[in-house]
Amino acid sequence: MLVLLQIFLFFTVLAVAAVAPPPSNALEYTKPGCERKCGNLEIPYPFGIGSKCSQNRYFNINCNTSFNPPKPYLHNVSDVLEANLSYFEVVNISEAQIYVKNSKAQVAMACYGEGLDNKTQDYSTTINLFDSPYTFSDANQATTIGCSDFAMVQQSSLPINATNGGGCATYCSDYYIHVGVGSCLGTGCCRTSLSKLPFLRVNMYDMRGYWGSRPRLFRCSFAFIGMIGDYDKFNFSLSHLNDPTTFRKTYNQELMGMPLVLDWRIMGNSCTQMQNSSDYACRKNSYCIDIVNNYGGYQCRCNKGYEGNPYLECHDINECEKPNKCLPFGTCTNTLGSYNCSCPDGYHGDGKIYCIPVQLSRSKLAIGVGLGAGMGLLLLLMTCFWLYKFYKKRKDKKRKEKFFKRNGGLLLQQQILTDQSILEKTRLFTVKELEKATNNFNQSRILGQGGQGTVYKGMLSEGKIVAIKKSKLIDENQVNQFINEVVMLSQIIHRNVVKLLGCCLETEVPLLVYEFIFNGTLFDHIQDKTDEFPLSWNMRLRIAIEVAEALAYLHSATSFPIYHRDVKSTNILLDERYVVKVSDFGISRSIAVDHTHLTTLVKGTFGYLDPEYFQSSRFTEKSDVYSFGVVLVELLTGQKPISSDAETEEDIGLAMRFLLCMEAENLEKILVPQVLEQGKREELTTVAKLAQRCLNLNGKKRPTMKEVATELEIVRMSQKHSTTSETKYQDVQLRKSKAILISDDNYTTSTSGNIMQSSSDAHPLKIHTI
Repeated sequence: MLVLLQIFLFFTVLAVAAVAPPPSNALEYTKPGCERKCGNLEIPYPFGIGSKCSQNRYFNINCNTSFNPPKPYLHNVSDVLEANLSYFEVVNISEAQIYVKNSKAQVAMACYGEGLDNKTQDYSTTINLFDSPYTFSDANQATTIGCSDFAMVQQSSLPINATNGGGCATYCSDYYIHVGVGSCLGTGCCRTSLSKLPFLRVNMYDMRGYWGSRPRLFRCSFAFIGMIGDYDKFNFSLSHLNDPTTFRKTYNQELMGMPLVLDWRIMGNSCTQMQNSSDYACRKNSYCIDIVNNYGGYQCRCNKGYEGNPYLECHDINECEKPNKCLPFGTCTNTLGSYNCSCPDGYHGDGKIYCIPVQLSRSKLAIGVGLGAGMGLLLLLMTCFWLYKFYKKRKDKKRKEKFFKRNGGLLLQQQILTDQSILEKTRLFTVKELEKATNNFNQSRILGQGGQGTVYKGMLSEGKIVAIKKSKLIDENQVNQFINEVVMLSQIIHRNVVKLLGCCLETEVPLLVYEFIFNGTLFDHIQDKTDEFPLSWNMRLRIAIEVAEALAYLHSATSFPIYHRDVKSTNILLDERYVVKVSDFGISRSIAVDHTHLTTLVKGTFGYLDPEYFQSSRFTEKSDVYSFGVVLVELLTGQKPISSDAETEEDIGLAMRFLLCMEAENLEKILVPQVLEQGKREELTTVAKLAQRCLNLNGKKRPTMKEVATELEIVRMSQKHSTTSETKYQDVQLRKSKAILISDDNYTTSTSGNIMQSSSDAHPLKIHTI
């Protein structure tokens, strides 16, 4: 019993033993005889002040003592690099990155003449880091300031033309001219991130043609680069955009103070190839890390149990001077890279787990240790297993309760108590049900991904196939709005609107469960030139009618008007009988009956976005009408809403192209040949004029969706009447004559590139059979 009691006490002591913290591998040392600091900044090797103190010229730091305190700059390597690195002031050096400031703020700029038409100044920003140990970090961003320009950020991994790109467009409404102040992110400013590549170029492009040829508000626009998070509240005067000299003079100091982050490495081959080379930079007691990119190279770190500079020396850490795993009364002995523990005099053991008095006989000790260890281990395992199960179950329960409350579950329960009919229409699924339905959200079940989340195909326990949308994190301030939208959508009953079956609020992000639609999106069928069953003119007309009826129902037949806010062909699904199902209400909103509009941040998809809404941020039911007009033009023309291979800026948007053809009375130029062959001229003209009215820049002059649905139905009824008359009076079914309109031009389109992505482009019900 004495032995068992001692063993129990030693196990108890072990449970409270301290754990040693991980060793620090910070770069701390400089080569012997070299200056350790320049001003307030420590210069760790392989960097150094002067060529003899750095590994090579790329890491040479020029310490400019004309400042007080002195400032460190990267050494100029102009015979290799296009960029003059001597302009880069070093503000920090870490194990993998270097933070610099550009003493000559490199700003891309576009300025226009007195008429604000032709460019008088057009400067781009280019930094080339090829053949150097530096690449841009993805911790950087490009900031664009202006009111009518697009900043194109081009990057490359090879010394050829830029192969990667991104960018953003700035915009100002007339209202802000009187305010006179711009800010990021806010008025007249936008940002885009950079990639881990060695080459960067920023160019400015005029966007007025896309805004509908609206006048330019200011002469100039600017773009510059810096670290993400800096100058988020950067304010500037809009009037300074009229004079580049004034802008630079006013903000030059702030732009130069914006840090730029560069990743650095030791140039060369992989770690395996360099280990036996005389140029290998990692020193004793260190290990090598390969840099995985197109340029090769590596970095060094000290081994576990060592600290220092891996490019010079890693020395042993004395663990005995720090908290360790020895028993409180044990003795700690430091070793290279580790340590040993021993028991005090009169005790036997390893000093870490147990120490037993030596007076006990070997036989008693063996029996006692064996029985005690066996029983203790068994008891410990059983206790740990029980505690683990209990803790896991309790943790899972609390986690589900936390997510349920955060995602608005209590609010939904209150609404169910108020209106029991909600429970009949909105099913509250458990996370276990949906995990089973999707095989634990297996990647093979993914149907689509986008700005609002990921959509999975699942089968419920009763055998029903559903689409499960795993939303992105929602703002806790919008929980009430989210629950209200769930209740609202669950009560929509229309044959042409995708049905929301229920939701799950027990996960970190809400899960929405929709009915499953089998036949893909309208966009796929319009653009698929190899489709075995292409859409005929009659099918296109029927699809347009069903979409119009669904939107008219949302606008005027529900208890509260519902604005979809993202009507586009990728959000229009077709079932196995090609019946329309309008989907994706991720940014939809309902409004009070006595209101005519709602004011929100501009959201939607370029090519479908109402220009009036874009300028005023006031979304009305006529904004949905404009988006439907674009879909109607897609059905007529078979073209994409935005064409990335357009030759002119005016030719980018399908809506603008269509309106120009209508004004020129040259409709046959843009209609798809199949529509020209199958549709009668009167029908095509009527539908085209209706689309033209839907695309009117003045929202008040557009028809309502109810009027649109009625007019399209009249076209279909007249079509049926015409077919009946032909059969009755000619005793034969006449074949439709070829359309009078003949296309003179063949339009080709490439993959459309949206300049601004929709916040709900996940296509939650875009179905492909798995």
